[in-house]
Amino acid sequence: MLLGMLLACGAHAGPELPRATVPDGFWEHWGDGRAELDSYRLVQPRYGGARATPRDGTALLIFVTEDFTEAQRVKSDGSHGDEYPVLKLNDIRHFQTGIYDYEVMASTFVRLDGAWPVGRPVKTSLSVQEWCGHVYEQLLPRDGALQWTGHSYFDGEGDHDERLPLPADGVLGEALPIVARGLTGDWPAPGTEVTVPYLPTLLASRFAHRDPAWGRATIRRGAEPQRVEVPAGAFDAVEVTVAVEGGPTVRYLVEAAAPHRIVRWASSDGEEAELVASERLAYWKLNHEGDEARLRELGLAELPLPVAPASPEPATP
Repeated sequence: MLLGMLLACGAHAGPELPRATVPDGFWEHWGDGRAELDSYRLVQPRYGGARATPRDGTALLIFVTEDFTEAQRVKSDGSHGDEYPVLKLNDIRHFQTGIYDYEVMASTFVRLDGAWPVGRPVKTSLSVQEWCGHVYEQLLPRDGALQWTGHSYFDGEGDHDERLPLPADGVLGEALPIVARGLTGDWPAPGTEVTVPYLPTLLASRFAHRDPAWGRATIRRGAEPQRVEVPAGAFDAVEVTVAVEGGPTVRYLVEAAAPHRIVRWASSDGEEAELVASERLAYWKLNHEGDEARLRELGLAELPLPVAPASPEPATP
C-alpha cells in the first residue's frame, strides 16, 4: 500500500521535463558508423567512508548511436518493428585498491527520437568486478515506475527485483554526461539552472552501500567559457554543475565547440578525471591481433602489448 502511494506521488511530483531532442547537425556527425572514445586520467575514492582513499586509475567514455528494440530494451538486429535510435554511453573504469583491482562498467541508453524526457534513459545498467565478487544492477523505466533489478555476491543483497518511484520531472545520474554535453538538447539553457528530483548513479549508490533513493539536485549551465588545460590539450569549456542536496557537487567542464566533449569532471567527494585523448573509431572491428596497439592513441597502453616472437637463432655447426 505504501509503495503504491509512493509510486503515485512520485509519478506526479512536478511538471514533465522537455523532450530529449538532438541538436542540428547531430546525425551528420553521430550517424557515421563510428563511436567516440574519450580516455581520462581518473581519481576514484574507495574505502574509508567520508575520507575514502583516492585511487589512481583510468576511465573510458564510449559514445555511439544504435537502434534499440522497445520490447527487450537491447540493441536490435532490425527484425522486431519496434526500433528507435538511442545514444549509448559506456562508462568504463579501472583502478587499483591495494593488491586487487576494480573493473566497473555502466551502460546508459538515451532515446533520440523526441519521445522521452531529457535526463531519463530508457535503460541503465552497472557491473562491478573485483576480487571479492561481482555485482550487476539495472534500472528500467516502465509504466510510470523504475524497475530495479540486481544480482550480487554479497550477503544481504543477493537477488532483488523491485519497483521504485519515477517522478515526471526526475533525472537519473547516469544521463548527466549526455545532458552536460547538450547531446539531447540545450537544457538547462546557458546561464540558467533547474532544481529537479534526482536519482544518484547506481555506482554512487553502490559505493555508498545504499539502495537507490530519490533526492533533489540543482543543475546549472554556465554562460561563458573558461580556458582549461588537460593532458589532451587546452580547451575553451563551459561549466555545468550538479549540486545534490545533502550530497556532493559535480563540476563538468564541457568543450564549448562541437562535439562538446567532457574535458574534465570533479566531484566534491574527491572523484576527478581529465581528458587524455579522444578518437572516433569503429572499435568493434578492431579485434584482430595487433589492434592492441591502438590503445596507445587513447593513452591506455599501460596494458601489456603483444611482442612479436624473436627469430630463432641459427643452429651452431
